[in-house]
Amino acid sequence: MQKVFDALIDGYLIDKVGISENFLSLALSKNLKANLVKLFNDNQLISAKTGSGSETNLNTAVRSDKIFWLDRMHDNQHENAFFDIMDAFVIFLNQTCFTGITSYEFHYALYEKGSFYKKHLDQFKSNASRQFTMIFYLNTNWKLADGGELCVYFQDSSQKISPTNGKSVFFKSSELEHEVLLSHSQRMSITGWFRVD
Repeated sequence: MQKVFDALIDGYLIDKVGISENFLSLALSKNLKANLVKLFNDNQLISAKTGSGSETNLNTAVRSDKIFWLDRMHDNQHENAFFDIMDAFVIFLNQTCFTGITSYEFHYALYEKGSFYKKHLDQFKSNASRQFTMIFYLNTNWKLADGGELCVYFQDSSQKISPTNGKSVFFKSSELEHEVLLSHSQRMSITGWFRVD
């Protein structure tokens, strides 16, 4: 994983957005997608809210995805395999980039056809613990016409990133506004944050 970690962070340092096509194995991505599909079929996903703590708000004009938090307490072998990789990545970040990461949080995210998430920052105004955002896409056979791109905004430009299967994206939570453009097909991912608590 060292080479994969290095390549992702090298891209982040150059472009402010690190992108990896193979951060997770195809087998693990497939199994995590199967978990998400089962959760969706079992009506376990909940409508995502904005804000944090007592200031959360359900506003489908801002975001319309559905989520389910990953947790080692689920004792799911594929989620635990994912967390093992995240643990190794945290060690890498702290040893090579001196980030001081103390924890992380990740959720499945499912965007049904017609769903979106308007432009926002991931770090809350009232809580600066989220330091880095990371997204893992679980969409096989994704086409340009399916939409659903992650659009990242820089000072004078923007970048659209297609949510194709196996792709991972990494950026600073407090720096880059971004949005999920209108999805024309069911769009699946794992999204989360590395934190300093």
